[in-house]
Amino acid sequence: MHAEPAAGPGIARLARDGDSPIVPRGAGQAARVGWGWVGKGAPAGLAPVRPAPVMPRLLLASLLLLLWARPAAGEEPASASCGPCRPALCPALPARGCALGRTRDACGCCWRCAGAGEDEACGPGARCAAGLECAPRPGRAGPTAVCVCKSRYPVCGSDGLTYPSACRLRAAALSAQRRGQRGPSQRRKGACEQGPSIVTPPKEIWNVTGAQIYLSCEVMGIPTPVLTWNKVSGMELLLPGDRDNLAIQTRGGPEKHEVTGWVLISPLSKEDDGEYECRALNSKGEATASARITVVDALHEIPLTKGR
Repeated sequence: MHAEPAAGPGIARLARDGDSPIVPRGAGQAARVGWGWVGKGAPAGLAPVRPAPVMPRLLLASLLLLLWARPAAGEEPASASCGPCRPALCPALPARGCALGRTRDACGCCWRCAGAGEDEACGPGARCAAGLECAPRPGRAGPTAVCVCKSRYPVCGSDGLTYPSACRLRAAALSAQRRGQRGPSQRRKGACEQGPSIVTPPKEIWNVTGAQIYLSCEVMGIPTPVLTWNKVSGMELLLPGDRDNLAIQTRGGPEKHEVTGWVLISPLSKEDDGEYECRALNSKGEATASARITVVDALHEIPLTKGR
């Protein structure tokens, strides 16, 4: 055995294994990293120094390796059985094409027909067609997830028709292509312009003098049409005019791009007898519908079958 030098300020010595110095514990001085005295045999005044941890380094390296191997967000992980991609060995698609378009398989090699359309069940075994995404349906009866369109707004097709979504337009185009025809393309977002049409025309009325009656008319068009009323009596008279027993009321709806209008007459007089016309007008055209008001003096004059 040999004597160990006494510890004191400014004295440093090698540990027994000769790898790292041991630093005396002094005021305000931090111990160095290395091997030092361990256990009860450490001289007084010397701070045992622990070895640098190795496990955190291994964990960090493993984490970096996992992040490097992880597929990007939105990508379907390739199957463990995926081998080299050989397109010549891929199965042929149907001769008439795919009803919902085509997508790559899980290995990203072969084309295959998309298995799920809009509002159809989706999951690992049924991938959504192009333009669709698989969305969960929590708390609802039926499938737990269905394919929904990524763009959920109406679009105008090159065929002049309005489609509720770009996905419906794409489905119509694919259907036309399978028939050997040219399918529609998207002209713009939003509904196509269209001339006015009469949704609900006014109805014929028979009533006695002094009664209160009304005519109604519902029209639609894009842009939303302007609705007016005329009385046809040799010449068209724009209503209400100067009639104090007649009022016109108009409001939007009940659906988008629709307008509903009323002619209110109270009290009814002989002068109100005649034909009334509902007219809808916008930049794409106009539409009209008419109905007749017949005024009688007594109820027994009203025929049981109208028009007689």
